Amino acid sequence: MTTQPDQVFRFRVALEGIEPEIWRGIDVPAAYDFWELHVAVQDAMGWLDYHLHVFRPVGQGFKPGKMIGIPDDDGEMDIEAGWDVSITDEFLEPGDAMDYEYDFGDSWLHRVTLAEILPADPSISYPRCIDGARACPPEDCGSIPGYYELLEVLTDRRHEDYQDMVHWLRSHPGKYHPYDPDRFEPSKVEFSDPDERWDRAFVEE
Repeated sequence: MTTQPDQVFRFRVALEGIEPEIWRGIDVPAAYDFWELHVAVQDAMGWLDYHLHVFRPVGQGFKPGKMIGIPDDDGEMDIEAGWDVSITDEFLEPGDAMDYEYDFGDSWLHRVTLAEILPADPSISYPRCIDGARACPPEDCGSIPGYYELLEVLTDRRHEDYQDMVHWLRSHPGKYHPYDPDRFEPSKVEFSDPDERWDRAFVEE
């Protein structure tokens, strides 16, 4: 988004099921749609956007009901296109929350909560990451059990899988080696252009 927003939405994005908690604080323009929010969450968390995603009401799961993301061409799930839905349609006031699931195989579930609605600062470029804690699990590490197994292996150089795990991290497109689960620096988050991401995903060359 190139125009300066009038308002920004401050979100807290927390990955469910892992302790200590992995979370991010992000500011995005209030004019964002759900595709743009998805891209911001991906970049702030550290995911690579290799898999499908969906926003839905808290606790709904895949039961029939409102879901926002990438439409299902097979028609098995009724998913509204994220680029057609404004975040202001669902996040009306601080405290409003939605679940965000990424990668239906590994099933990374996030709680996305609107923390504040703030006036935009003309001197600041949005979106931005303002806070957070701990590194994102490596993409395709095998969900929460795989993540905990990865941590266990990396703490023991004598573990029979240690060298294979290091090789996997070194060769991964996410360039995760050396992987420090406790390290996160908000100032190093770089945000992608949502329009360019959309073109790469959906426009045939």
